[in-house]
Amino acid sequence: MLPLLAFDTSAAHCAAALLLPGRLVLRDEPMEKGQAERLIPMLEEVLAEGGIGWGDLKALAVGTGPGNFTGVRIAVAAARGLALGLGIPAVGVTRLEALAHGLPRPVIVIEDARRGQVYVQLFVPGGCGPAHLADRVVPVCPATGSAAGPDALPPAMPLVEAIARIAVERARTPQPRPAPFYLRGADAAPPADPPPEILP
Repeated sequence: MLPLLAFDTSAAHCAAALLLPGRLVLRDEPMEKGQAERLIPMLEEVLAEGGIGWGDLKALAVGTGPGNFTGVRIAVAAARGLALGLGIPAVGVTRLEALAHGLPRPVIVIEDARRGQVYVQLFVPGGCGPAHLADRVVPVCPATGSAAGPDALPPAMPLVEAIARIAVERARTPQPRPAPFYLRGADAAPPADPPPEILP
């Protein structure tokens, strides 16, 4: 399923990776805000550097979090809209899966979730445990992630590259449409008006 274009705005960055046969084009810009305005121009720059156009893509991949609530929604909405317009599949990959990708297993991913909590998921050969929130984790095996402590394993590759490489394999079979992967509700209060109906 190449070429495949992956992107992620789940943290304080805007990142994209174009996976081509035998080649990778990577872009990752630190960014506290403004991802919504920067994402599509960045994707066009990555495609141009790879020497292809939108119509050449065979699949898309997107980071679904957990992470910044608004950032996750920006990327997932873009992926779903682009997939619909281009008529190609979009594959969602969680941040925890991407951080574990390419590392020897078993490995536990421990990511800072703020408010004194962490996101945790254990990955073993052939599978993984459920992702969950925890107040404190003592790693029982090698660990990676922003809250894994001073002995944390570094990721095997940039996050957006891992998203792309995981998605290449998943895109070979039908996948559900990407959706935000939340382990905790948003900090913002919900609006008083009822939400609009979302079509399936």
